[in-house]
Amino acid sequence: MFRHQQNVRLYFVHKTNHFDSITRKKSWQTIFLSYKKKSLPSKVGSLCACYFGLRGHEVHIYDFRNDPRTEKLSKGRSINLALSTRGIEALSRVGVEGVILEHGIPMKGRMIHSKSGEKKSIPYDPVFLQCIYSVGRKHLNELLITEAEKYQNVHLHFNHKITSVNFEEKKIFFKSADNNNSELKEDKGDLIVGADGAFSIVRREMMKQPMFNFSQTYIEHGYRELTIPPANNFKMESNHLHIWPRGEFMLIALPNQDDSWTVTLFMPLVKFDELQGKEHAIKSFFQQNFPDALQLIGDSKVIEDFSKPSHLVSIKCTKYNVGNKAVILGDSAHAMVPFYGQGMNAGFEDCRILDEFIHSEGLDLEEALELFSITRAKNAEAICNLSMYNYSEMRQLVTQTSYILRKKLDNILYWLFSSKWIPLYQSITFTNIPYSECLQNRKRQNVILRNVFYVLLCASVTPISWYIFRWKQSL
Repeated sequence: MFRHQQNVRLYFVHKTNHFDSITRKKSWQTIFLSYKKKSLPSKVGSLCACYFGLRGHEVHIYDFRNDPRTEKLSKGRSINLALSTRGIEALSRVGVEGVILEHGIPMKGRMIHSKSGEKKSIPYDPVFLQCIYSVGRKHLNELLITEAEKYQNVHLHFNHKITSVNFEEKKIFFKSADNNNSELKEDKGDLIVGADGAFSIVRREMMKQPMFNFSQTYIEHGYRELTIPPANNFKMESNHLHIWPRGEFMLIALPNQDDSWTVTLFMPLVKFDELQGKEHAIKSFFQQNFPDALQLIGDSKVIEDFSKPSHLVSIKCTKYNVGNKAVILGDSAHAMVPFYGQGMNAGFEDCRILDEFIHSEGLDLEEALELFSITRAKNAEAICNLSMYNYSEMRQLVTQTSYILRKKLDNILYWLFSSKWIPLYQSITFTNIPYSECLQNRKRQNVILRNVFYVLLCASVTPISWYIFRWKQSL
C-alpha cells in the first residue's frame, strides 16, 4: 500500500524557494496548500499538518500571507469562533486541545436581548449543562501554527502564491506573493492537500476534472464586526453568546479573554447600503434596535467601525479527491454560513476522519480518499443546509412563543430519555454523530413532537369543552 512505501522523498510547504531532499522510511511526500488571499492562514491546514507530522510524514505548507504571528488582524474580517465537541475531539487526537481551551471562554447558552433591554438565558444543554467555547480567530490560528511548527518534519513557507496545480504529475506551481512578476517555481509531492479556503485554487483546478459538481450561494445578508471595549470586569454575562434578534437582522457578541467583546452585525446588504456613510442614520438605527449594545460599544465607535460589510457564501461540491493525487477539506470543500458555529468544527473533523481513513488497515491511499470524499460530502451538505436554517432561528424564531414551547417539550423529552432522545442542536454540537444522521434523527423527532403537540392540544381542549357544555346546561 502507498503508506508503506520505503525511502520516499518528503515535503510540506510554506516559506523557502527550494527544499532539501529528505528520505524517511514509511513516509510519503505531502504538499499542503493554504492559500488565503484576504484572511489568515488556514486553521484546518495547520491542524492537518499536525496530524501528518505526528504520523511521521514530511510536511510542507505553502501560504499566501505573511506569518500571522507578526501581523495585526484586519478589522471587519473576523467572526469569533465557537469551538465545540467535534473540534475539541479532533484537537485532542494530536494533543493540542489543552492549549486551545486554555485560551477559550466557556459559553453555556444564548442570552437573548429584547428591545426594551430585558434579557433571557437559553442554555445550550439544559440536561448535562455542556458548553461551547469562544475563541479568537487570530489567536487560534497562531496557536495552531506554533503547534505545527514544533514537528521537525513540518515546514512552513509564507508568502507563496499558488498559481496552478498539475494533478497528473502531482505538482504545484507558485510565485512570490510579494512580487507577481517573480519567477514561477514548482514542487512535486505524493499528495496535494488543499485547505485553501472558500475560494480554493486546488478546488478550482479540480473543477476541470470530469464529474466534479460545484455550487455556491451568496446570501443577501452581510456582516460587519464591531467591538465592546474591555472593562475592569465584563459588562455583560461572560458565559453566554449574546444575541439581539430583530427579524431581518441581528447582533451577536462573543466574549474575549481581555474582557472585550467581539460584536457582529448581520443585516441585509441593502440595509448596509442605506446606512453607509450616514452618521446620524447609523446612530439612530442602533438607538432604535440595540440601545443597550450601543451604550456598551459607544456612539463614536459604532460610527467609526461601521463600514463596508463582508459577504457570506455557502459552497458545496463533490467530489473531494482526484484519485490518489489530491484532496480538499475544510472551507475548500464545504464553506458554510456561520450561523451554526460549525464551520471550523467541521473542518477540524475533516482532519480527524481523513487521518483515520488514510491510516486504516486494508485501504490504499486512493480507496481512503474516495471513502473520505463520499462520507464527508453528504455530511457537509447536511451542515451547510442547517447553517442556513439556523440564521432564521437565531434572528426570528427564538422570540416566537411556538418555538419556545416546542423547545421546552424537546428538552423535557431530552431530560426523560437522554440516551434515546438527543435534540438536533445537542447532537450537532455535543456529539460526533455524523451530521447527516443528526438530520435524519431530527426528521423522526419532528413527527413525534408534532403528534405530542396534537395530544396535548386535545387534552387541553377536552376539559374546556366539557366545562362549557356543563355551564350551558346550568343556564
